[in-house]
Amino acid sequence: MYTSFFGFKENPFNLTPDPRFLFLSRYHKEALDHLLYGVNERKGFVSITGGIGTGKTTLCRAFLTHLDRRTKSALIFNAFLSDIELLRSINKEFGIQMPLGAESKTDYIDALNRFLLENFSTGGNAVLLIDEAQNLSRSVLEQIRMLSNLETEKEKLIQIILVGQPELKELLVSPGLRQLDERITVRYDLKPLDSGDIKGYVEHRLLVAGSRGNLRFTRGALKKVFSYSKGNPRRINAVCDRALLIAYALEKQTVSGRMLNKAISEIHCKMRTDSLLKGRNGKRLALAGSLAVLLSGALAFGAWTLRKPMSRFFLSRITSPFSTAIPVPREPLRPEKKAASLFLDEQTGFSGLSRIFNENIPAGGMFDENEYPELFSITIGPQYCEMFRRPFIVRLSAALTADIPSARYLLVRRLTDDGAIVVDADGRDNPVDKSFVIRNWGNRISWIFPCNDRETRPEKGMSSPDIREIQQMLRQTGYAVEPTGLFDERTFHELVKFQKDFGLPADGIIDPRTRALLYLMS
Repeated sequence: MYTSFFGFKENPFNLTPDPRFLFLSRYHKEALDHLLYGVNERKGFVSITGGIGTGKTTLCRAFLTHLDRRTKSALIFNAFLSDIELLRSINKEFGIQMPLGAESKTDYIDALNRFLLENFSTGGNAVLLIDEAQNLSRSVLEQIRMLSNLETEKEKLIQIILVGQPELKELLVSPGLRQLDERITVRYDLKPLDSGDIKGYVEHRLLVAGSRGNLRFTRGALKKVFSYSKGNPRRINAVCDRALLIAYALEKQTVSGRMLNKAISEIHCKMRTDSLLKGRNGKRLALAGSLAVLLSGALAFGAWTLRKPMSRFFLSRITSPFSTAIPVPREPLRPEKKAASLFLDEQTGFSGLSRIFNENIPAGGMFDENEYPELFSITIGPQYCEMFRRPFIVRLSAALTADIPSARYLLVRRLTDDGAIVVDADGRDNPVDKSFVIRNWGNRISWIFPCNDRETRPEKGMSSPDIREIQQMLRQTGYAVEPTGLFDERTFHELVKFQKDFGLPADGIIDPRTRALLYLMS
């Protein structure tokens, strides 16, 4: 929103882990040195821990850019995997082709071992990096330990990097994982920035974003940035982004301490829910919320296991006080007064998303007899929100919910020319401007897709109605494809480009996740 006013090429305080924006504080430089040392010296295991928002993921992405071409890498960003799913993901990341019918652990480990031996024989190295490793189960961690046995008499064939929150340290020292913990020879605990780093951090991000030097933060403003953030990069980004919005509204090129005070106040005052958790009733409400989350989780698990048999029931039209209500014209939202009613808890938000999905089901009741509703999520910046053509829910910025025990969400029914229609806790539509959505964006969105587990592995020259449908969606999303139904070189190139652009495996395979994202954007 303010990028053109300040002369930026992009948002300098975006929360996405772009390695170009990595500021090498003393701690980040030491962490990077530990990573490079562990890999180059083939130490086998490396552990990097740090608090939420300290820049671990950005550091890891920057580390990967320092690897030479002979080093193969496999990145696992979803730690909620079984041991067989982990092996499957590792082999897929390394580009290992599995023979038909090979589905056992032994098959995957044998194929990985062959790949590593061949890579080693040509002078190569291999790195497996697992982010959010504190979420790994004990059985998966034990499987990872077994992978470290893939070695020659003198060298480790694969270097394994575990990156996670401080809970990872506690997990590793538990009695059942002692053997794994003893194999980790390189460790580093990433700390937040020092007060002396704040000026350099802010100026570095402004410079990378394209600043010409005309925008500056006063000394008082930088002190308040540190006082609020305690050196946490994610919180620095959140408050600086809000401060730039305030400066933009005032048409100022200098960010003052007063503007920082206002930015901090706006971030904290966004949540009226804060007051509900204070005082004598706060603990009771928090406990009730926790029980509700546990109950909803149990129900969700049951629904998941029976998702296909129950799909007709789930997708059948339901009687709802929201869907039958007569819409009442509403005045444009004044965020400072009514925003809290739009910040939904998890249960309200996702049930509202399901209700909107049901409202759009064709009269016959189902999209297709083999389809069932599936929830998909992706991490993506607010600059792409204009591409979304279906209802979605976005998790609020972590800086806005730092003092709330559970996440909050915005439920977006549709985007408009100058903003969006956001659904409140009572199921009513509220028009908001675009800046309101961007200010509250937390980079994680979810939507529902009529899934059927179909995966197409097209070969060049193949022709089918399914390929034509994919081509049509790619074209609607802005990719240069003609909907001929023929899977030609252009279609393959644009499909891979789409997958790369949005962080999907760029393999040209039309899997449910690729379909779901195209569905959201077309």
